Amino acid sequence: MTQIQLPDIDHAEVTFLVDNYTDLLAPDTDSIKRMRLPPPSAPKAEHGLSYLVTVQSGERRHTIMMDAGISGECLNHNAALLPSSLAGRFGVVKHRIEDVESMVLSHGHFDHFGGLSLFFQKLGRRLPLVLHPGAFVERRIKLGPETYVPMPSLNEAELREAGADLDMRSAPSTVAGGLILVSGTVERTTAFETGSPGLESKQDGEWKADLFEDDQAIAFRLKNKGLVVLGGCSHSGIINTVKHLAKTSGTEKIHAVLGGFHLSGMSEPLIEPTVAAMQAIQPDLIVPTHCTGWKAINAFERAMPGRFVLNTVGTTFLFGQ
Repeated sequence: MTQIQLPDIDHAEVTFLVDNYTDLLAPDTDSIKRMRLPPPSAPKAEHGLSYLVTVQSGERRHTIMMDAGISGECLNHNAALLPSSLAGRFGVVKHRIEDVESMVLSHGHFDHFGGLSLFFQKLGRRLPLVLHPGAFVERRIKLGPETYVPMPSLNEAELREAGADLDMRSAPSTVAGGLILVSGTVERTTAFETGSPGLESKQDGEWKADLFEDDQAIAFRLKNKGLVVLGGCSHSGIINTVKHLAKTSGTEKIHAVLGGFHLSGMSEPLIEPTVAAMQAIQPDLIVPTHCTGWKAINAFERAMPGRFVLNTVGTTFLFGQ
């Protein structure tokens, strides 16, 4: 396995620009800032995911995005609501969409790439887009023995025309000046995380269970705290993902795990072993979002009450010393 030594960062801000859930009454803390605005400026939610991530090490400061949600309208609406600064226990931080220097795509599903074109149109400039070459595979959902629903596929020409400078990678690598790790293809090591039932892809001309080789996450290492993992849908398994990133970065302590864990629908039998495995990892913060599902989110809250935070779209998590 490729190993990448990550530098420690001093501060980070992670904002959920797209997520499935909104709640204008969710409380703030010193390190969790909610976007609470009245209509028509209230943040919008949809079945999708998008992060805005800023990391700082010394005087070095970098901002990236991961994923773009399903519509683009939700992403652009919420991005326009970002405050110019946020006050927290780490002082006043600036977190702006204009500072984005590159994007990462977690995998080739429409609820993560669907908003890219509208986002690029609004941004008005080109950006590097880091993605796995497997993200372009043809996919479908199997609903029954002979019932299939095709899924929208990524189109390379359309991405380039929209404003993406494609940077295709399959091995672990870094963005943000080497401060953020991109997992590449996640190593499968758990006995129970065997894929997402009902999801298929075309492999060598035949429809088979989707291998999700393109499924990836990002992570950064927080000084004196440990690794912060940001997942997409985690089709390769959130436990596999965390262990892969920990091994790749040579980091034993996991400080936080955020993102979609894909434990909804036909994946619900994986809830119990996933929660148990996460308890063994003992992150200080656990934030299951997007495709994790209501049952799994509640299971994490019951099992890890002092570490669990319910996410809402527009929430910014402030990380620092």
